[in-house]
Amino acid sequence: MGETESELSKLVDQLNRSANSARPSEKRSLDKILEGAFESNASDILLVAGSPVTLRVNGSLTSDGGAALSSEMIRDMLLPLLSPGRLQELQTHKSVDFCFVRSSIGRFRANFHHQRGTVAAAIRLLPEQVPSLESLHLPAGLAMLTERRQGLVLLTGPTGCGKTSTLAALVDRMNARRRDHIITIEDPIEYQHPNRSSLVEQIELGRDTADFAQAVRSVLRQDPDVIMIGEMRDSETMAAALTAAETGHLVLSSLHTNDAAQTVSRILDTFPSGYQSQIRQQLSLALLAVISQQLLPAADGVGRYPAVEILVATGATRNLIRRGDDHQLRASIETGRADGMMTMEQSLAELVRAGRISRETAFAHCYHVEDLRRHLG
Repeated sequence: MGETESELSKLVDQLNRSANSARPSEKRSLDKILEGAFESNASDILLVAGSPVTLRVNGSLTSDGGAALSSEMIRDMLLPLLSPGRLQELQTHKSVDFCFVRSSIGRFRANFHHQRGTVAAAIRLLPEQVPSLESLHLPAGLAMLTERRQGLVLLTGPTGCGKTSTLAALVDRMNARRRDHIITIEDPIEYQHPNRSSLVEQIELGRDTADFAQAVRSVLRQDPDVIMIGEMRDSETMAAALTAAETGHLVLSSLHTNDAAQTVSRILDTFPSGYQSQIRQQLSLALLAVISQQLLPAADGVGRYPAVEILVATGATRNLIRRGDDHQLRASIETGRADGMMTMEQSLAELVRAGRISRETAFAHCYHVEDLRRHLG
């Protein structure tokens, strides 16, 4: 037996021992943490050996006040959640993503990973209901994107900025108002969409498909109207998404970039130089909008509000992308309010004037200080 197989066998044995011999109080310990997180209105839970349970509340980290966790305590809590297949993925790739449900508590997205030779976890609390654009405090103009029948809409921003929630809200609005076939490809499935006016299929990586690129190519043969791709991680997925957007489908997806110009560059840089001219042409034709967002703590310390930069594909912005003048996109956004565009600094200034966030928060999260100062007056 190889070294990897031997280590996996040991982990499986430990998993079985944890599940079969843990005392009731030990089995309930994770549930207590989950319940406490809900009561604290936390968005995330971090479990790291040598530290107490850490919660993210309104964007900031705080301890739950308990004692530091040992590596054994964390393994006893986490390993019973893993199927043999997921346990093997954790052992092979040192990380695994999945969702789980605790009855009477709720639904959670988890990432288990290794650090300093021990297992650690980041657990996201998922709302029971799919959010609406209104409940997320997003600009009303984004609803117009759900009326489009063809093209590519990209949600961008750092991890934890609400991209998945925004995508879910857009899908839910279409599900309620259109009679379409909507297919989502996710890793993992976070929000479950019941069939409303539309028929919704949800494909999960690792369970229903091997990877995003393969899933998109397969989905194109399944008569979709709308395709939601949880994340465009590689050139194959990006190429498949562009093809789908060009051939009569509305495609929604996300990227880890900070602004519109960076998004265009990131997509192009994923491809070999010999293909970039073709991809630039495709992107200029297929793109509908780029929405870059951040989640910022509220001025009163309760909740968070999104600040958004919106690029809408007009004739002018398409020409800039086609010609390679990406550096001029920001100026086009700044002067494009009539077309529904806004820069991050314009959005931050609006949030400050509305009393939703503080000036200090706005300046801490802006990309262009002088522009924000000008918009605030």
